[in-house]
Amino acid sequence: MANSITLIDNWIAVLDEVYQASAKSAGLDTGNNLLKWMAQDKNFKLAKLTMDGLGDYSRSNGYPVGDVSLTWELHAPDYERGRMFTVDEMDDEESARLLLMNLAGEFIRTKVAPELDAVRFASYAALAGTKVSATLAAPADVLAALRTAQTTLDEAEVPSNERYLFITPSLYKPIHDMDTTKSREVLSEFASVVEVPQARFCTAVTLLDGVSTAEKAGGFVKTVAAQDVVAGKNINFEVIHKPAVLQALKHVKPKFISADANQTADAWKYGYRTYGIADVQELKTSGLYLHAKA
Repeated sequence: MANSITLIDNWIAVLDEVYQASAKSAGLDTGNNLLKWMAQDKNFKLAKLTMDGLGDYSRSNGYPVGDVSLTWELHAPDYERGRMFTVDEMDDEESARLLLMNLAGEFIRTKVAPELDAVRFASYAALAGTKVSATLAAPADVLAALRTAQTTLDEAEVPSNERYLFITPSLYKPIHDMDTTKSREVLSEFASVVEVPQARFCTAVTLLDGVSTAEKAGGFVKTVAAQDVVAGKNINFEVIHKPAVLQALKHVKPKFISADANQTADAWKYGYRTYGIADVQELKTSGLYLHAKA
């Protein structure tokens, strides 16, 4: 697809930018102390600690012998995307350098971050230990649903710290504005509350490959509802215990190639590639609670 660039005669150095929030899921990144990327292949290693429980103490023989082990499980990244742009040197010069100067930031903010959020939240929705689908018609319904989620996690013995609430603005703002004792108590139990636009908050998405005519722009779209009761549905909120998720990017490579270094054209090139994973630890799926629209 050819670039479409409007040149200017008399210019003002102000860019009319698209309103778009940056990544909402960044706070869930897995710490490097538990996750080690392997340089020799595409996998990464996840530390897994196991140990024996209590046994009967003997007044004759003392303590029962216990075993503890630290093993490393192999996991493969499940997200690999990229894009390369070509900007003619004269097009960039005659657009007051606004094109190349803002390309990288705008691409990450308006294309990369929304897609990365959509992929991650959909992955966690599919792997959540508890999945609920219901209509939340009033702020009181939202509060009741959040309290049920908290109770469900409590009963599953999920630690109360590092529970993140991701919720749509249309549901969060009304309960926040209630400013009642009950609403404050419910919200205060979350380590963080993050508002996620509905456009990137769905239980299933399809990544476009940028090859066919219908998908020439790349990006992502919501997947049509599947057989699962919550597949392809808009999400109301997700409660995620951060230690339960495996979220990391092994490779993030933005690349600029100057017009002078370009051997095939008098044009700048900007490329972006990202490679990582959004998964849930096998024994910690109970730390994720999904509430989707009916």
